[in-house]
Amino acid sequence: MMFTPVNLITGFLGSGKTTLLQRLLADPALADTAVLINEFGEVGLDHHLLERIDDTMVLLQSGCLCCTIRGELSDAIKDLLSKRERGVVPPFRRLVVESSGLADPFPILSTIQADPVLKHHFRLGNVITTVDAVNGLGRPESIKQVAVADRLVLTKTDLAPDVEALMTEIRRLNPEAPLWRAAEQGIDAAALFDDSIHSPLRAFPAAADRPHGTVHSFALSFEGALDWTIFGIWLTMLLHRHGEKVLRVKGILNVAGSATPVAVHGVQHLVHPPLHMAAWPDAERRSRLVFIVDGLARTAIERSLTSFLAMPAGVLA
Repeated sequence: MMFTPVNLITGFLGSGKTTLLQRLLADPALADTAVLINEFGEVGLDHHLLERIDDTMVLLQSGCLCCTIRGELSDAIKDLLSKRERGVVPPFRRLVVESSGLADPFPILSTIQADPVLKHHFRLGNVITTVDAVNGLGRPESIKQVAVADRLVLTKTDLAPDVEALMTEIRRLNPEAPLWRAAEQGIDAAALFDDSIHSPLRAFPAAADRPHGTVHSFALSFEGALDWTIFGIWLTMLLHRHGEKVLRVKGILNVAGSATPVAVHGVQHLVHPPLHMAAWPDAERRSRLVFIVDGLARTAIERSLTSFLAMPAGVLA
């Protein structure tokens, strides 16, 4: 079965989500995309409008299907799914959800995996976070939105005299996510929503371990091939106990018995299905993990994982 990825566009109030969405909706790369937004009027779709399907859905000239969220998000997605299966709307192979500026990304993401109907048809895609270069990261919500992002879009850089301090702050929170400067660069919609792209997990600068309040990031690496079962049990236990504090974990693993690396990716209590990559991204063959956590000590996580990995293969079977 092919699962439809659900991508989330998030960012604090006034950070440019709607402006970004306006740009994306005109891109032919999103022709096979459905977008769920809170209100049509805020996005200004008139010049993109091709056909109104009903009072909640329009088909755009780019081929993108745009829909308003009425009621619960799960109901809106199920309605879209039903219309797709009945041929009422054109087929779409990805879904994009624009969240409110105050939204915690986690409950939105958890909707996909918690709902017994949705989890059989949809999977988690990318979290795309807009960051206001003028106002920065002054709110706890914006810090969390940056920490869990797979893609970052820095907005209003043409209005901010200096963004270097903000860039340093962003990279301490999320060193790996690709970043676009919206005022100066074209926005590559295909790359923005492509969740098959995995970074080579560059070495972190020393600054990555310095906390932003209680939120900080760090990287761990391990030599040799890992036992997948032992690692999976450890990660499950970590997220079960500390999921609300593990904002993000991402890595590539050298798994025993696999010629190519396995990519892992989790957001709080949610873990994406592991992905067997086609090849190693560089000459390095160590397992590498990136953590973005809130109030958890690096030493405790490293000590716990090291202890698990030292167990003989099959001991937990």
